[in-house]
Formats: sequence, structure tokens, C-alpha cells
Amino acid sequence: MPLLPPDRRLPLLYAIILVDVIVGAAVGPVLPEFVRGLRQPQLWLSVGTGVFLGVQLFSAPLLGRLSDGYGRRPIFIISAVGTLLANALLLPVRAGLYFVNRVSDGLTNGMYATVRSAITDISPPGRLFRNLGIEGAIISLGFVLGPMASGLMLTFLQVPPAQQATYVVRLAVALAALNIGLSLWLPETHAGRGGVRGAELRAELARSVNPLTLWARLREKNVQNPGVRRIVLTQVALTLSTGYYFYFVAFASLGPLRLDARQISYFFMYFGALSVGLNYVFYGYFADRINQRRAIVWLAALGAPVLAGYGLMGTSKVALYVLVTLDCLTLSLIQGLLEGRLARRTTEADRGEIFGLNQAFQSLASFGTALVFGGLSVLDLRLPWAWFALCLAAVAGLAATDRDAKSPA
Repeated sequence: MPLLPPDRRLPLLYAIILVDVIVGAAVGPVLPEFVRGLRQPQLWLSVGTGVFLGVQLFSAPLLGRLSDGYGRRPIFIISAVGTLLANALLLPVRAGLYFVNRVSDGLTNGMYATVRSAITDISPPGRLFRNLGIEGAIISLGFVLGPMASGLMLTFLQVPPAQQATYVVRLAVALAALNIGLSLWLPETHAGRGGVRGAELRAELARSVNPLTLWARLREKNVQNPGVRRIVLTQVALTLSTGYYFYFVAFASLGPLRLDARQISYFFMYFGALSVGLNYVFYGYFADRINQRRAIVWLAALGAPVLAGYGLMGTSKVALYVLVTLDCLTLSLIQGLLEGRLARRTTEADRGEIFGLNQAFQSLASFGTALVFGGLSVLDLRLPWAWFALCLAAVAGLAATDRDAKSPA
């Protein structure tokens, strides 16, 4: 039977994701400027990252539950407005405002549970892995276009170094405003809305800030949807390893490489361009035809030495680009496979809640890994890479011993 044509809402969803990632990626190369005057700036960058991700521990399940009750579209609108306000807080360039931004942006960045729920809402089973894989490719494209936009603006306008952060933040604010318009234009994707009572929201918030309660809820969902818990735990291990995305700017600018904002922008342009191309080919033509669980095992096992290699490359920019190429061919392909396996175990009634729980555990892991790599970086900027490699090896181990797997996929 031929597949149904793609839903018209998908391109708009992808556009919202793209612009949101561009906003975050655009300001990434200039974030060191906010803490450069502080002692141990790499530690403060890590603390800011930990705060940003830790706030999502409760915001992600809350937004996911709200999206189940009131629809996906209102959550997109709220998140877009929150991103605009959070980036406006980065003017002027002050360390204190950087930390306020991390809190406020984290509150609404939990929308990615809603993103995956919306894509799953409108994806036929035969297109689910493809559509979620394209979401991963779109995120990678955002990591290209964000630094590219910043780098091109700084180059063509010949912005003095002292003003670069201000110019980039203004660009991010303008793009965040665009995303408000796109979110208002998006039609609803969730038909089974029934509202959420205030008491339910208060209970949801209370449960979200308690990791033991989150674990109990995950166990309950695993009874209803066997295999969910193991996939979430594997994704937690992956999140611990991909904390290097947030560490990379600090390492590249303050470590042996000593890259400036333009060089960091060019690096992420290459990283993102290669990643989006590989993700598109992999998820467009191969992901549905392979054994996804075994692919996760092999990609993680091959990617662990790559992460260790980042800490050993010294000042070699050639080694940096070789390693990031191998990175794109291995661990960068794992996220979409895990999301697709999780999506297949959700239902219309609890999709937002399960994705919200998943993102909450990811936020907890992100917060934890930020504390670890922040502390290790104070001892030696190379040490966090050993941590990231060990966590990715754990992904391979968890996937390899997945007793919940009911099928070869």
C-alpha cells in the first residue's frame, strides 16, 4: 500500500524547530564573553548550562502534560514568546543577565517534548522514523545556520570584538520574534484535548521536581508500554555523553585550540552541514530498513573513542575536523533512532506525558553532566572528554542488554 502524502503541518513544524535552534546556536559562540571577566570562566559557563538544562526537569513534563490537555499549538506560542524575552535579557552583555537568561530560557525550552508529540500525532507508522529523523537533521541544520548567520554578520559588518556579542543577541531577538509568527500560524495537531485542571497541574509540578516520583511514573508507564523505561534510560546515558555539545564552546575558546567567535562559527557550520546531510540520507533511506537497536549499539561503541579523541587532539585543527567527521558518522545518528523507538511505544492519550517524562530525565541528566564536566574542567580542560566517552560506552551497553526488546528493531 503506498504511503499517504506528507501532512502539510510538517513543514511548518520543521520551520519552528529550525528557527528555535538557530536562535540558540547563533548566540553560542559569544556566550564566553558574558563570563570572560569571572574567575574560572569555563566553570561558570558550565553552571549556566546546568541551570538552563536543570530547569527543564520540571518544565518539560509540565509543558508535555499541558500539550495533552490543551493542544500542541498553545505550547509552541508560549515557548516562542519565552525565547524572545529570554534573549532580550542578554542586552546588555553582563554576567548576571546571562544567568537570568539561562533560567528564563530553560523554562520554555521544554517544548521539545511537545515537538516530538506533534510530529508523532501526524505521522503514519510508515513515516514515523523518517519524520523524527528529519527533525534531527533540522536541528543539525539549525546548528549550521545559527553560527553561519552570526559569522557572516560579524564579518560583513566588520563588527569590533567588543560589540560582537551585542550584535549577535540582537539578531537572536529578531529571529525569536519570527518564531512567534510561525507558531501563531501552526494549525493544531492534537485532536484529543480535554483540558487540565489546576489541581492536576499543581500535582504535575510537584511530581516533576521529585526524581523519585518521576522514576515511579516511568515504571508505571513501562507497565502500560513495555520497553519505555529501557529506552529512556538509554537516552539518559546518551544525554550524559552529548553534554559535550554544551562544553564544546568553552573547550574550543578557552582550551588549547583558542578559537575565536568566527572560528567557532565556521567549525559549527562544518559540523552542522555534514550532520544534516548524513542525517537526511540515513533517516530518509536506511533507518526504517535496519535493526535500530543493533545500530545504536554499534554507533555508540564506535563513537566512544571519537569523544575520547577530542581530549587528546591538542592544538591540531586538522585533528579537530577529522574527529568531528567521525562524530557525524557515529554518535550524531543515535538520537533519532531512540526517539523513533520511544514514539512507537506511545499512544494518543499519553504521548505528550511520555515525551515530557523523557525530556525531564534528559534534563536531569544534562544538569548532572554539566556539574561533572564543569568540575572536571577546573582540574583539566581535557578530563571531561573521558567522562563523555564513558557515558557513550554505557549507551552501547544498555542497548546491547535491552531485555525489553520485543522485536529485532
